[in-house]
Amino acid sequence: MANTQMIRERDASEESPQEMGREAMGPAVMAAAASVGLSWYYFFGRGDKERGLFVGLWPPTILAFASYFNQRKMRRTLEKLSAPGTTIKRTIDSMMGNS
Repeated sequence: MANTQMIRERDASEESPQEMGREAMGPAVMAAAASVGLSWYYFFGRGDKERGLFVGLWPPTILAFASYFNQRKMRRTLEKLSAPGTTIKRTIDSMMGNS
């Protein structure tokens, strides 16, 4: 029982919440920025306003998906941290990155 709890705590505390957020949002922010640039290119550069508007709708969708997956990852981490047998102090310390 104690070994299982130690394994859970070690697995859950490997990444801080800030690292999780950066890891999930980095590529998404770059993809969204590239989409905005492509949208401007189509809208202003090529004069294809419909395609520019269509591509301009991609960034919110990309960021929404990234946010969803980031929230799922944080939820799994919280479920690991709040597993039966963990103490409140240890859970809070792990969440704050003070492990």
